Amino acid sequence: MTTQTTDVPPKPADARRSWLREHSELGVCVMLSVLGVLVLTDALTMDVDITQRGPVGPKTVPVVVGIGLLVIAALLAVDVLRGGRGEAEGGEDIDLSEPADWRTVSLLTGVFLGSAVLIEPLGFPVAGALLFWGAAFALGSRRTDRDPLIAAVLSLTTYALFNNLLGVPLPGGPLMGVL
Repeated sequence: MTTQTTDVPPKPADARRSWLREHSELGVCVMLSVLGVLVLTDALTMDVDITQRGPVGPKTVPVVVGIGLLVIAALLAVDVLRGGRGEAEGGEDIDLSEPADWRTVSLLTGVFLGSAVLIEPLGFPVAGALLFWGAAFALGSRRTDRDPLIAAVLSLTTYALFNNLLGVPLPGGPLMGVL
């Protein structure tokens, strides 16, 4: 008695998943493209008549960055579609077989979005301190005696550097009269 083996063609959904898994770097291309379009849109709709003092104005750097993001996204997409693949990181302290730590990623995302929402009503010094403290907590630091103090110093130093030395006004919030 002989047994016959038949090759069953893969289902279309399985083939699509396999193709997407093999070309997962295209997700990075999409992200870079969206970011480039957002940066360009924001830069090109910026009202700069008052601040324009020469041929290079406030629009120049965002336009260059936006175009750079789009070019890199296109070059990466071409490379991926031609079969190029990024090498897996071979760090000595990284176990590539372990799944991502989504709890930490979620905490960092929440802290970042929370500080973005709170920067206008509370000002940069308070929102920045919450950002620095929240990031330290999300990354594993549980030193409640030290971390808030370091976060406050970092935030106030950053505020003073940008606001006073660089001339980039940051929202001061309720502390505007004090600082």
